[in-house]
Amino acid sequence: MSKFTTGIPTKARDIIQKALQNKRYELLEPEAKELIEAFGITTTRHAVTSSITDAIQDATSLGYPVVLKIVSPDISHKTDVGGVKVGIKDNEGVKAAYEEIMKNVNMKKPDARIHGILVEEMATPSTEVIVGGLRDPQFGPAVMFGLGGIFVEVYKDVSFRIAPL
Repeated sequence: MSKFTTGIPTKARDIIQKALQNKRYELLEPEAKELIEAFGITTTRHAVTSSITDAIQDATSLGYPVVLKIVSPDISHKTDVGGVKVGIKDNEGVKAAYEEIMKNVNMKKPDARIHGILVEEMATPSTEVIVGGLRDPQFGPAVMFGLGGIFVEVYKDVSFRIAPL
C-alpha cells in the first residue's frame, strides 16, 4: 500500500486492498459507500441482503420508500439488466422487486456472481455523478468526475484532472 499517502483512513485502505487482492479494479456499490463514509461523507443508509425476508426487515428498519439494487462484480450497469427498482413503498413491493430483480438478472446475465441485493433508503431526486481515479504513467494520480447514473455511457460527460485538485 505504499502508493497511498499516510492521510488515508485505515478503513479506506482496507476496502481498496481487499478489492485489489481479489483482482477487482471497480468497487461494488456497498464498498464504494463504505469508502466514502471512511472519509466522513454521509451516504444513504443501506444494507446488503441475501433473502426476501431479510430485505423486508431491512426496508422496514430503514423506512419506506426504499430502493433495491443487485450487487455483483459482473454487473457494472445495473439498470441495463433490470437490476434496480426505486420508490418501493411497502413489504409487498420489496418482495415483488426482489423477485423481479433476480429474475431479470438470471435471464440477462445468468453467469453473474451475485453478492446480494442492496436495500437503501430512497434519496430525494438529484443529479447523479460518477467519480473515479487512475494513475497515469506520465502525470501520476488523476481524478475523474462527471454526470453519472444511466447517462454516464450515453453522454460520456466526464472530466479528468491531475490530483490533488
